[in-house]
Amino acid sequence: MSGTGEKKLRVLIVDDEELARFVVREFVETHAEMEIAAECVNGFEAVKAVAEHKPDLLFLDVQMPKLTGFDVLELIGTDVPVIFVTAYDEFAMKAFDVHAVDYLLKPVGKERFEAALARAKERIAARVPMPAELVSAARGPGQFAERIVVKDGTRVTLIPCSKLEYAESQDDYVGLVSEGKKHLKQQTIASLEASLDPAQFVRIHRSYIVNLERVVRIEPYGKESRMAILATGARLPVSKTGYARLKALLDERG
Repeated sequence: MSGTGEKKLRVLIVDDEELARFVVREFVETHAEMEIAAECVNGFEAVKAVAEHKPDLLFLDVQMPKLTGFDVLELIGTDVPVIFVTAYDEFAMKAFDVHAVDYLLKPVGKERFEAALARAKERIAARVPMPAELVSAARGPGQFAERIVVKDGTRVTLIPCSKLEYAESQDDYVGLVSEGKKHLKQQTIASLEASLDPAQFVRIHRSYIVNLERVVRIEPYGKESRMAILATGARLPVSKTGYARLKALLDERG
């Protein structure tokens, strides 16, 4: 507890660079109303620490190996206010500005730190969640996801998009089939479709997206419907509009 009897703001610092963590820590420690709950050197540690410490504020590096800052945001949800810390990243910074999200450009300066912190405190007081659209907005035009991040309890799985065979809509979730395993992720199939490269993945049915490279043939099924047969033997329904999309892409590939 602080001297005024108020609860301190619990802060988490996440950055793979030791110097960057040191600078943010030095600035945070000048604020008596804040305490550092933990420091993390990668995104996996961050996801675990958020669950364990339930911080009020995150200082989160954008460019980290394995899990990026955006991957972490996707996994922890939108309830915890975040101040992103980044080296120059044109698309990320535009997204931050559009969604009024606070960010610090490396090397972090004291004046900019204080301004971002003041805005973050306003967000905390008003209980404003982080914008859910931020992750997709931070991608540059023509950029698509290279992997899908799935959280199951405390376990985090990274699925390279090249190894995703197909995705199936299951209410508010998608079932992601890769290398003989199915992973459940809380996401709509429409938002998953928007993140995937349309030259590689096609929506063949309102409930299915398939990796074109896994399709070996298309068979008739009933009067007007068809089935896509995958290399694994999986059989997926193909709607009339899905067939038109699928055929056009397969014809393009020759």
